[in-house]
Amino acid sequence: MSVEDKLPRPAAGRGGPAPDGKGPTPYELRSEVERARAELGATLDALTTRLSPAYQAERLRDVARTAAQDVGAFFTGNGLPSQDRDRARNAKALLGAVAACVTVVTIALVRRVRR
Repeated sequence: MSVEDKLPRPAAGRGGPAPDGKGPTPYELRSEVERARAELGATLDALTTRLSPAYQAERLRDVARTAAQDVGAFFTGNGLPSQDRDRARNAKALLGAVAACVTVVTIALVRRVRR
């Protein structure tokens, strides 16, 4: 049995004054509990979505795609995004990762050729 079931129900769906005339009526309390329950459910749904691996993978894919477009714009002479620091940081990180990969591959090829 829930707390709501224990509360007296007002006649004809309307709440009258509280018995002592000071506190909220049972109808107001029931409405508040229902509203809070709905808000909690919506919050839990939002958190579940944000923490899901599929959502995180989608966000990472979008960030990587945007960084790749920004790096492409950098190489075509448009520069890095100046209005969004996060996008500029992501583009720089991608440029650094690509430079590191090119360096490792170049070193591996040079060593292989020398043998």
